Amino acid sequence: MFREAIKQLQQWKAMPGRKPLILRGARQVGKTWLLKEFGRLHYSSCAYVSMDENQRMEEVFREAFDIDRIIAMIEIEVGFKIDPEHTLIIFDEIQEIPRALKSLKYFQENAPQYHIAAAGSLLGVALHQGTSFPVGKVDFCDLYPLTFREFLLACGEEQLLSVLDNNDFDIMHVFQSKYIDYLKYYYYVGGMPEAVVDFITKRDLKSVRAIQNKLLYAYENDLSKHAPGEIVTRIRMLWNSIPTQLAKENKKFLYGLIREGARAREYEVAITWLLDTGLVYKVNRVKKPDFPLRAYQDFSAFKLFVLDIGLLGAMARLNAKIILEGNRLFEEFKGALTEQYVLQQLLVDAENDIFYWTAENATAELDFLVQTEERIIPMEVKAEENLRAKSLRVFAEKYDMKEAVRVSMSDFRQQDWMINFPLYNIGNLTKYLEERKL
Repeated sequence: MFREAIKQLQQWKAMPGRKPLILRGARQVGKTWLLKEFGRLHYSSCAYVSMDENQRMEEVFREAFDIDRIIAMIEIEVGFKIDPEHTLIIFDEIQEIPRALKSLKYFQENAPQYHIAAAGSLLGVALHQGTSFPVGKVDFCDLYPLTFREFLLACGEEQLLSVLDNNDFDIMHVFQSKYIDYLKYYYYVGGMPEAVVDFITKRDLKSVRAIQNKLLYAYENDLSKHAPGEIVTRIRMLWNSIPTQLAKENKKFLYGLIREGARAREYEVAITWLLDTGLVYKVNRVKKPDFPLRAYQDFSAFKLFVLDIGLLGAMARLNAKIILEGNRLFEEFKGALTEQYVLQQLLVDAENDIFYWTAENATAELDFLVQTEERIIPMEVKAEENLRAKSLRVFAEKYDMKEAVRVSMSDFRQQDWMINFPLYNIGNLTKYLEERKL
C-alpha cells in the first residue's frame, strides 16, 4: 500500500537542518506502518522501539538525557549497532513516555546526526505540550486516512490514477463510469487502512462495516480512558450528534441538536478533546474572502466533520445496498458524505487552509473557501449532476472573484467565471489551477 506521506518523509531525510520528526495522526491511520515502510525502503536498518507499556524504556529515559547512553540502551533493545547516517530510529507511541518525548530536544541539540522519527497519537502529544514538549526542536508530518487517489492505487488501478494525475479530462470522460463505481466503494469503505486492506482482500462490505464499528468502539474507549470523567458523556453525545448535524440543509453546528437547551460553554471542552484526538475536523465560517482568511474567522459559526467518510457512514448506519442504487449515495443525507469526501481530499495538502462562507442574511452558502499560497478558491460542492450554482454566483459577483470552482459528478468544463471539476478528481484541483496559472 502506497502512502503519499512517504514523499514528505523523504524530503525530511534530505533536509540539511533536519530535526527529529513527529508523525502525527489519529489512531489506526497507519503511522507505525508508514514509518517502518519508510525505514525499510530508505535506510540500511531500522531500530524500532515501542514505548507502549515498555518498562525498560521508562527506565532508560528516567535518568539524565545522555544521548550516548540512550543510544547504547536502544542498541541493546533492538539487538544491533546503530549507524547514525543509515539507521532510522523509530520511537512508537512516544506519548506513553513523556520523557522520551522531551528527549527529542536533546537529540536535536546534541546529536543531530541521528535520524529520529516518532509516532504519536494527536491526543497524547497534545496533552504534553507546555510541559515536556520540545517546542521548536522537532519537525512534524501529519497522516490522514487514505485519499481516493491512494484508494485507487491500493485497488491496483494505477492507469486510472495516472489519467487523473495528468488531468486528462477526455479519457476521464470515457472511463467516467469506472471512476464513479470506485468512488461509491470509497464512500462506503473510506480510507482507514484496516478497512481498505479488508476490502481489497475480501470484497465483503459486511466485513468492512464490522471493522469500522470496531474502530468506532475503540475510539470511544480511548476517550473514556484519557478524558476527565466529568466530560466523557458530553464528548460522546457531541460525537454521536455529528451525522445529525451534517444531515441538515445548513450544516452549521447547532448545540441544540446534542440535547435540548445545550449551550456552547458546556461543550467547548468536548470539541477540543475531539479535535486533539484527530477524530473531528472543524471548518470555521469566514466573513469575507480576503488574505489571510484566518483573520476573518467567525468562531461562533462552524461545521464539524469526522475523521473518515467510511466511519461517518458507519455512524449513520448507511446500508451497503445503496451502492447499487444509481448515484443516490452521493446525495445521501443532504450531500453530507460528499462534503466529507471533498474535505478529506483537500486536508492532506498542508498548504490548504479551509473555511466556508455564508451571506449575512443566510440566503447563500458556499461549501468551502480554500486558501493556498497564491489564491483563495471559492468552491461549491454538488452531490449530484445538478449544475445550478446559485450561491457560487452570488459569492463571485459580490466579491468580484475572477475564478470559482464547482465540484460535481459532471465532466470537466470551463466557463467564463467558473470551472466545473469532476468530483473524483478533486485531489488534483490545486495542481490543475497552478499549472494553468489561473
